[in-house]
Amino acid sequence: MATSTERPDDVAYLLPLFEAVAPYRADGHFRQLPEPAPRSSLATDDNPLNHYGSSYLIRTSFAAGLLHIDALRRLVIDSRQIDPASPWTLLRGALENFSTSVWLLCGKDRSERRARALALWDEDMRNRDQHETDVQHVVTGQGKSGAQRRQEVQQLATTLGLDPLPGGKAGFIIAAAAPEAGLDPVSVRASWRVAPGFAHGRFWPNLRAAQAQRDTHR
Repeated sequence: MATSTERPDDVAYLLPLFEAVAPYRADGHFRQLPEPAPRSSLATDDNPLNHYGSSYLIRTSFAAGLLHIDALRRLVIDSRQIDPASPWTLLRGALENFSTSVWLLCGKDRSERRARALALWDEDMRNRDQHETDVQHVVTGQGKSGAQRRQEVQQLATTLGLDPLPGGKAGFIIAAAAPEAGLDPVSVRASWRVAPGFAHGRFWPNLRAAQAQRDTHR
């Protein structure tokens, strides 16, 4: 690993990120976020949502973000292997996961936070339904399909009188979460768009990723 900031392979700019997740690292594992205290605001948010609450999604998203960053640390620090594709996959996953946790926590009021949780569950069950369709899965016994679970989520939103579920897609979540971290949503989303371009070996990031300012030259 290079240490000089004049070297093109320098990764010193990643060190603050690695240091930020270090306190969560324990002996052979990462410390998980605790379940919400019974009388906390988050527990109150979750109370009418049954098993479709936000606290589970917050904890699992945050944990996944930690794992992505730790995998990146091991790749560039321990193994000293920096290729043009895989680090972007890990960074993209971490950004999506941490943004999701922030987005779920930072709705302007309880109704919005509940709607966001149900929006994410709705998207989760939509993805599950797509998988079950692909593999021709047939639900038996007391189980429910992804489509049925998705109907439950949508019915719960209606019962609670929540507004139509906001988007649960990554780009929407990242842009909405960025201001909570004091960041410009357009710039953060633009950086996020670059990551899959590199990760999938596309051509356009080689033209645009190094451009610090928007222009009309290309």
